[in-house]
Formats: sequence, structure tokens, C-alpha cells
Amino acid sequence: MAITKNNLSERDVALKKIRDEVLTLEDSPLFLYRTENNYLPVIGEGSHIAKIMLVGEAPGRNEAKSGKPFCGSAGKILDSLLAEAGLKREEIYITNIVKDRPQKNRDPLPEEIEMYGPFLDRQIDIIQPRVLVGLGRYSSKYLLGKFGLAEATLPISELHGRAFEAVAPYGKVTIVPLYHPAAAIYNQRLIETLKKDFKILPSLLPPDL
Repeated sequence: MAITKNNLSERDVALKKIRDEVLTLEDSPLFLYRTENNYLPVIGEGSHIAKIMLVGEAPGRNEAKSGKPFCGSAGKILDSLLAEAGLKREEIYITNIVKDRPQKNRDPLPEEIEMYGPFLDRQIDIIQPRVLVGLGRYSSKYLLGKFGLAEATLPISELHGRAFEAVAPYGKVTIVPLYHPAAAIYNQRLIETLKKDFKILPSLLPPDL
């Protein structure tokens, strides 16, 4: 479905279709784990005309229970980082590559990323953000790889806070890899790095927005 620029109703319908498809995604290797634990898929949340999209890796337990992205400890850190950068959570869009929680909060597997990646691709095409932020190494690698950038092979320690230009079907887009907010839970020294990196996001928006 081709999305007309700034047509909010078209975006709402297209994103609802993604939600409905993920809800019934029985082919997913995580579907049984979801149903056995009465978890919810975490599709995404925020403005459907957002100019900044944040992409995490996979939901944690709190997210899977509520169906909302970044609502646990990492979410509190994310909220503070957004506030310090002068960004309002309701004006951006937040999602993950993998829409269901992996067992024991482990990293997503390649086959899970392959399964859920196309839904993220569609979300990007629907919302048409101008800045795409990868939160963590898996999402950053996916986004850089999606746009054919060679830096996809680099570790997040070399990528964080850097801006990479790419072209999406709807126009120019800037990709920014960042550390995952959850990393600061285990390594307090990363908080200042995250604050510094988040503060560059508003400056990457084109002046006409």
C-alpha cells in the first residue's frame, strides 16, 4: 500500500494491518512462548507521522505483559534521555525489530529477526521517519544493513552517536546507531554517553520540519 505524504488515516489503517498480522503470526518461533505465558506482541507506539523512529531489539517481560515498548527499567532511562534531548515521547515512534519476547530475555536469534524484520520494514515505509535510531547492536546492524551501508559490520562501540545518510523509498533518511538504554543499567558509565548521543537527534531533522 502506497502511503500518501501526511495522510494519517492511511497510516493508521496500514499499521493496524501489521498489528493484526503479528497477533496471528503462528509461524513465528516465539508464538507458542507468547501464548503459553499470556504475553502480548509489542508492535509499536507513538506518532504515526513521527519524524524520528526509535528501534529496539525485542520486548522484555514488562513490555510483553503490557504490549507497550520500553515500559520497564530501560523505558525509564529512555524517557529521561528523550527529555534531556528536548524530545517528547508522544511525538516519536518506538518499536522493536522482534515483536515478541524471546525466552529468558535472551538476544534475538537470526531466524527471529528474519521473521519480524519485514514488519519493521513496512512500519518504516508507512511512518516515513527522517531519522532512524537503532537502540543496541542488533537493531543498528539491521538498519544499516537494510540500507546497504558497509558500517553494518562494525561494533556498536564504534558506531554509537554517528549519523549515516541513506535513501528510503520516500526520501532521505539519517540512521543513528546508539547504545541500548538497558546497557546503562549494567554499566552506569554509559549514561553520560547516551545523554550526549541522544542530544544530537533533534539537530538531524531537516530545517523545514
